[in-house]
Amino acid sequence: MRKLYYMGLESYKARYTLQLTEWNKRVFDRRGVEAVYVPGLTLDNSQKIVVGQVLDAHGRSYFGMSQLMNLVRLMQQGEVTNEDVVYFEDMFQPGFESLGYILDQVPATMRPRIYVRCLAQSIDPDDFVHVWGMSKWMGLYEQMVCNIVQKTNGAVLATNEEMVMNMKIAGWDCPIYNISGLVFSTDEVRERVNNQVRPFNERKHRVVFSARWDQEKQPDFYMDVIKAWHERHPGSGVEFAVCSGATLKSNNDSYMERTRGMQSAGLLTIYEDLEKNDYYNIVNDSRVVFNCALQDWVSNTVSEADALGCNVLYPAYRSFPESFANDHTRMYVPWSIDDALDKLEKLLQKPSEHMGKISAWTSGTADRIVDIIEGKGEQWLRMSTDYRKHTHESKY
Repeated sequence: MRKLYYMGLESYKARYTLQLTEWNKRVFDRRGVEAVYVPGLTLDNSQKIVVGQVLDAHGRSYFGMSQLMNLVRLMQQGEVTNEDVVYFEDMFQPGFESLGYILDQVPATMRPRIYVRCLAQSIDPDDFVHVWGMSKWMGLYEQMVCNIVQKTNGAVLATNEEMVMNMKIAGWDCPIYNISGLVFSTDEVRERVNNQVRPFNERKHRVVFSARWDQEKQPDFYMDVIKAWHERHPGSGVEFAVCSGATLKSNNDSYMERTRGMQSAGLLTIYEDLEKNDYYNIVNDSRVVFNCALQDWVSNTVSEADALGCNVLYPAYRSFPESFANDHTRMYVPWSIDDALDKLEKLLQKPSEHMGKISAWTSGTADRIVDIIEGKGEQWLRMSTDYRKHTHESKY
């Protein structure tokens, strides 16, 4: 590889995209990768999600298309060759079809290898594309991306073994690798709390929910757990909180009515309009980050909490057993309130003996990506028919 053209995501103050380029850059620099960070334009400087869920609908489209325009200009000028790699941080890149149009018409010497990272897409039955009726055209888009990637001798990068299985079931026939995690940097996160990770016994007895307050994240189950906790432990003094980078909202109005009712009753604390450092300071003074998502492919909230010395409690569902190396002490039986409460009781008392292992593993994800691009990641290739054998492997 001569150069790596990095197609990053637009920055949002309260989301991991704020740090994603920096997390990658630290590894690229250490590995001696000559990276070109292709810029895009933003609609405004608010860095907030106004329309949409994961990223702002207008902002993602505007940034992605303007970024691709800059890449096309570099290609037209002869800067990008077949010795280079173009790496897309997200498989959904508005304007991606233009690459197929161009690459089918230029000489082979001007066709870079293309790698894309898949974050969810229509292969996930609980992804928001199904909620909003986008799955049909998104599925066609995904097949187009796979076709273009395959023609360039590139690959799709999955984040876990279950995602690989879903890709296979959907008929994706391009090269697929499991990078087993999201890009992360423990060092960068700890720097945001001045490298002062609070001792566990000095933390508030606080449980934090930090996923989106949308139906695929099941906030209703979290509120059921809160209600059951207070019935089991009246007057315990444990604070249950939800953290949001914007004014709290949901794609299910019934959740918000119940949420405000629990807030008024003093059962739920809402922290809104948080920037990343605000959120990290809350987690750094909490004991458990709780999750009950139907749809979460190796959540960054796991790594962030683990890096900041906060316990995590997630369902033994989807990709989480792989992420947690099958650690039963930090996973509960999916949708069992009783098991969630039993595990929560223990995790509020003392730190996990495996604290730090998840964040250490995900801090190596960018290295695994570089290895794959440089042709040294064969152990992560999932092209054979026995790809299912990897599902229950502990990666660390």
